[in-house]
Amino acid sequence: TIATVNGTGSQTANLAILRTLFKMGIPVSGKNMFPSNIQGLPTWYEVRVSEKGYIGRRGGIDIMVCLNPQSMARDVQEVEPGGYFIYDNTKQIDLRLIRNDITYIGLPLTRFCLEQYKDPRRRQLFKNVIYVGALAALLDIEFNVLTGLVADQFKGKDKLIAPNVHALELGFQYAKENFDCPCTI
Repeated sequence: TIATVNGTGSQTANLAILRTLFKMGIPVSGKNMFPSNIQGLPTWYEVRVSEKGYIGRRGGIDIMVCLNPQSMARDVQEVEPGGYFIYDNTKQIDLRLIRNDITYIGLPLTRFCLEQYKDPRRRQLFKNVIYVGALAALLDIEFNVLTGLVADQFKGKDKLIAPNVHALELGFQYAKENFDCPCTI
């Protein structure tokens, strides 16, 4: 599950994960969950990966990517014991949210965006792309399939391909250098 804020460009990043897994031949389905379409409110995107081809929702969350500070307390409680909680560690996580039965993976998403991009809108959009790159490393998603998908998605808008691939590479390299990849669930 990916927890974000509605209107931050997360839908494109979430679909990149889904489509890449599908292109890799992995049975997958996705579902947007949000209380309304009002910009600024919480939104969640669930990706179901099942070797048996199940596409319906199931109870429990194995991996939560939390980019929404307002829903973080709720989101961390949704993770199954033994699962992973991935968050932006540019700001220290509230110690009251720490559980000893899950693994925390902090990514410096905001720091990367502040260092790499001047435009505030690009910072928000590329934060989503960076976490997708990190997920590719953490989940052993074929990076060349992911970058190929980006090239297809922005065909005809070639100036957008290189910055998106760069953002993917930032997340991918950071995860490879700082965590045991792929993680085991």
